[in-house]
Amino acid sequence: MPETALPPLPDLPAPPPALLTGAALFLDFDGTLAPIADTPDGVHVDDDLLALLAALRRKLDGRLAIVSGRSIATLRDFGFQDFLLAGTHGLEFAAPGAAPDAPPRLPAIDAVERAFHIFADTRPGVLVERKSISVGLHFRGAPDCGEAAGLLAHQLAEEHGLAVQAGKMLFELRPGGADKGSAVTRLMQQAPMAGGTPIFIGDDVTDEEGFAAAAQLGGHGILVGPARHTHAAFGLEQVAAVRHYLAQGVAAII
Repeated sequence: MPETALPPLPDLPAPPPALLTGAALFLDFDGTLAPIADTPDGVHVDDDLLALLAALRRKLDGRLAIVSGRSIATLRDFGFQDFLLAGTHGLEFAAPGAAPDAPPRLPAIDAVERAFHIFADTRPGVLVERKSISVGLHFRGAPDCGEAAGLLAHQLAEEHGLAVQAGKMLFELRPGGADKGSAVTRLMQQAPMAGGTPIFIGDDVTDEEGFAAAAQLGGHGILVGPARHTHAAFGLEQVAAVRHYLAQGVAAII
């Protein structure tokens, strides 16, 4: 049988700055606000970015949240302690200055972390990232190990009853029951996000649930990076374009 041709990739328009007027703005971190780094701790958040986000949050009457696969603790270490946060793909939440609302770390995550270290110890370039309630296996430094890493991750997930979260050169194991879409839905039901139009900006496949949730609630997704089949309605080329767009938004919002 002949192969079915895939539909063409969408040609996403750039988002107009006025789109941010009245927005409840949800921002991914890695690959959106900061470039993807070779190692999980190789990311730097500069003061200009924090100042830009603070100015935008003021213009939006507080309706700005960081929604990331990173843990709340790590996001705060990066300088986001004064922002509304959803971490670990919607499993953790924290208001500025408040303790995180998060499930306990499962013993199964510790068992997976040990197995990941055994795998990484014999494969240079593979890294294990310990998070508050999850653990990630990065193979950006060893792309040839991606298939084996995926097999291991899915095997351990089935063995321990965990969810596999695939990302860019990464497999993460965590409890199930949440994603960035559920984070958007939850935050839109409460202050300060309630009443705004949800706009979600992200780059990874893990952000697709966020795009879909924003669209279902009457808003839009903005994809950062190369075109792909997506729930997003708009696109920006790269991290620098995101920062430029957010700066335009600050100027556009009255």
